[in-house]
Amino acid sequence: MSARKHVAFIGLGVMGYPMARHLFNAGHKVTVYNRTPSKSEQWAAENGGTRQLTPRQAALEAEIVFLCVGNDDDVRSVVLGVEGVLAAMASGTLIIDHTTASATLARELEATCMEKGVGFLDAPISGGQAGAENGTLTVMCGGEEKWFELSKPVIESYSQTCNLLGPAGSGQLTKMVNQICIAGVLQGLSEALEFGRRSDLDLELVLQTISSGAAGSWQMENRGKTMTHGEFEFGFAVDWMRKDLDIVIQEAERIGAPVEITKLVDAFYAEIQTNGGGRLDTSSLVTRLRPVP
Repeated sequence: MSARKHVAFIGLGVMGYPMARHLFNAGHKVTVYNRTPSKSEQWAAENGGTRQLTPRQAALEAEIVFLCVGNDDDVRSVVLGVEGVLAAMASGTLIIDHTTASATLARELEATCMEKGVGFLDAPISGGQAGAENGTLTVMCGGEEKWFELSKPVIESYSQTCNLLGPAGSGQLTKMVNQICIAGVLQGLSEALEFGRRSDLDLELVLQTISSGAAGSWQMENRGKTMTHGEFEFGFAVDWMRKDLDIVIQEAERIGAPVEITKLVDAFYAEIQTNGGGRLDTSSLVTRLRPVP
């Protein structure tokens, strides 16, 4: 493969849309597909490149096919079958799945791809919409080293960290670790801010004071102030977090890992969904703790 790749990008949501743009701006030949055709038409009009009406058509002649869709079923629908990308891919090409999905699916798809001589990396991402827009995502990869080394220079067009964590499924397992950490940190931050509010403290001054110490975190730095102002429109929604935590809990049960806090926070997010907050961002956990006006 040459440095300039012919790539396809499947799924132009809040993450995929800017990621595909970074690939195009890095000089790669980009073909896009989205389930809602108007979105791919808009992307092509704004960025260049081409669009196609099926995953299979988008993958024709592509050296690397990137996926960024919703869940396991969505991944299967765009990879497998007569209109899936795999039907159009030649031996020696590669699928990179940025969807947050199950480790079991990653292993299944790697085995299926190997039958055609096609490579597969599970490569879930972290960094939110801002990370995608700014090209500063963290990418957690699972799969064979040869495919990782081939694709890393391309992935770097939209990432600041990209590591190979192990065989197929390792990327998804690492994303589960990531989501466990986020759930616990956000619950702790929510309780801390509500404690401070009820103590009549100046919360912005409190955050400024403690954020550079041992309590500091990405969530405190990026969401602490907005949480105090009741602003919860920052991309990664409660609905998506619950999907991710369901994957975590199922995997934890399979391997016998205790995730008590994660289960508790998942139940808290379920309350927010029930109250109509499914599209609020994940820092909306704090709303549970505030008295109803």
